Amino acid sequence: MSGDGAHTPDPDAARAGGESAPASESASEPRPTRTAPITADPAPLGLAAFALTTFVLSLFNSGLLPEAGEPVVFGLAFAYGGLAQLLAGMWEFRTGNTFGATAFTSYGAFWISFALLEVFFADRIPEAELAVYMGWTLIAWAIFTTYMYVASFKVTGAVNIVFLLLAATFYLLGIGDVTGTEIVTRIGGFVGIVTALAGWYASFAIVTNATFRQKVLPVKELD
Repeated sequence: MSGDGAHTPDPDAARAGGESAPASESASEPRPTRTAPITADPAPLGLAAFALTTFVLSLFNSGLLPEAGEPVVFGLAFAYGGLAQLLAGMWEFRTGNTFGATAFTSYGAFWISFALLEVFFADRIPEAELAVYMGWTLIAWAIFTTYMYVASFKVTGAVNIVFLLLAATFYLLGIGDVTGTEIVTRIGGFVGIVTALAGWYASFAIVTNATFRQKVLPVKELD
């Protein structure tokens, strides 16, 4: 040991943690690069699936189409309003959009459950009580939609309007079923048609703006 406290490196000690490659060798080794996956916006799909299915069902709820044709909604509710919207919700999780994931997954499940109820389970409920039970179920969905409406104030004006109209639709249809007031159900059907048109606009705006890569149609960002 010298007087300045320096010491000779021990080559064995250096190897204790694993022998390091020469600097020139390390610099020449290629480093893997990570690229973020390109993910399309699933919102236009989810909104379109929601809007189209809501529109067709609302034609029956409003009385514009006879009830005899209502089964046409069931396949649509399962495949497009249900499965397609559920997938949009799953893809929204991938993009990190908590609002979109919660909304599309929930309403996709709503449409699937609606189709399953009408096809497989409705006949197990006493006919005289079915409307009341359905009414309370719709009111429960109205409550969910109400707090999603509050959250939508940080999304866009277009989506915010959709949730306002959808909450009104659920409340009207639910109250109409629970009270047995047909006129309220009919009004709910017409509000549902307007809700579907608002949802279609939001979908149209998002997909058009993304495709043209510029703002063609306004959605009014609220965040």
